[in-house]
Amino acid sequence: MNATLCGKHGLQPTLSQAFQPDPATLPTVSRFRHPLMQVAVALALTVGWIYLFISGIEVGNVTTVAVSGLAVLGASFLLAWGAETAEKDVPRAFAIAVLAILAVAPEYAVDALYAWNAGAGGATTEACRQFTAAEIESASGGLARACHDANLAIANMTGANRILIGIGWAGIAVFTVWRAAKTRDPAVTKRDGFLKDAVQLDTDIATEISFLFLATLWAFLVPLGGGIGIFDTLFLVGLYVAYIGLVLKSDIEHNEHTVGVPKYFQEWSLPWRPLVVLALFGYSGAMIFTAVEPFAHGLEEIGVANGIPEFFMIQWVAPLASESPELIVVAVLVNKARSTAGFNALISSKLNQWTLLIGTIAVVYSIALGGYDVLPFDARQGAEIWITAAQSFFALAILVNFEISIREAIGLFALFISQVVLEFAIIRDLLALPISSHDLLLAYTGLYVLLGVGLFVQRREALKHLLGLAGDAVRSAVGREPVHLENAD
Repeated sequence: MNATLCGKHGLQPTLSQAFQPDPATLPTVSRFRHPLMQVAVALALTVGWIYLFISGIEVGNVTTVAVSGLAVLGASFLLAWGAETAEKDVPRAFAIAVLAILAVAPEYAVDALYAWNAGAGGATTEACRQFTAAEIESASGGLARACHDANLAIANMTGANRILIGIGWAGIAVFTVWRAAKTRDPAVTKRDGFLKDAVQLDTDIATEISFLFLATLWAFLVPLGGGIGIFDTLFLVGLYVAYIGLVLKSDIEHNEHTVGVPKYFQEWSLPWRPLVVLALFGYSGAMIFTAVEPFAHGLEEIGVANGIPEFFMIQWVAPLASESPELIVVAVLVNKARSTAGFNALISSKLNQWTLLIGTIAVVYSIALGGYDVLPFDARQGAEIWITAAQSFFALAILVNFEISIREAIGLFALFISQVVLEFAIIRDLLALPISSHDLLLAYTGLYVLLGVGLFVQRREALKHLLGLAGDAVRSAVGREPVHLENAD
């Protein structure tokens, strides 16, 4: 009914099935391939970080990045296994939603820190107006620094969302098609023509796409209010709560093709199976939450030491680090011919970041301020929100027919990376352009919207079909008879 981890297609044998050694002939190798041995290896990757975290030993940035990065890698595998194991007892859409929240928890922590500093420092819309953009950028004083932190909260949030689509959605699509030659992923469709191979998504993901579409349309209105306020919080957080309530009512669908660690744990009896799921979620979540911030901060310090501006590092490098668990988890799923599960996770992550993240940082800000106010940001950050909403709008126009081709994925990435490179060139005075970085953001916003509108018009029947499927899911969840629509071309 709702988003599922593996769709409705039968999966072909995966690498882990094809290369399992015969226990009778290779007993030693078999022991090393035992699921518990794989779990032990993943846990071993986190040991170094646990030691540094508990002991409080100060090490250099390079060592911190290496040790915390390994911990994130190990925790990502544990998180993926936990989500797959949970499919036995809970709706897959809900398992994916939990996975997405845990995987991007560090992003919430980073943004919450900047929002808290902004509120604690007294940054309000009125107070920040007394400073010029240059004074806020230089963070010359206490209040100016608080206003700067408010801008950083928006920059980090918009950067993370654009990375998730520009690198995450695009990169995983290309990786899925590339791996399909070995995994025989049934979701990959081979087509004649240059870069026309595509990843087919399960139509049950219509609900997530529709909720994300509503959040995207609302995001276009956020800059008009001069800050993130109570109405933004109520609408966006309420939207996500409604989504979770919907997926909790979906049916539990058993996957007969689970292999490896998740299959091993799914065979455990109650209450051990849910306990191991909670243990995997809890441990991986703790590792990700504690290790990603030092990982991102270490990368920031290395970048700043090499002459890269702080603002650029916080908007792009820190979010890239905090999104890494999500991308690793999805890569693990794709490697097991579960590309539908991977895209479900990516879309769920985008949905919770585009709703919960925006809504909750305003709450954190008001708590730190000691009273209600809107989280302020300047015109530049307003443009950052607009381009992020426009990118989301264009990406949804691509997915409206439940597929993404290699050509479309490359287009998403090209638009994303070209804007980042041009912005960096302008900031560093490496390229003389007749427009400012602010104008560049508005230009790309217009381009994304124009392309998105064109695709939606071209695929209007697919859009109608998608909204009909989402409507059926809602009606079914509330106990009303769904209206069945014919598939759109």
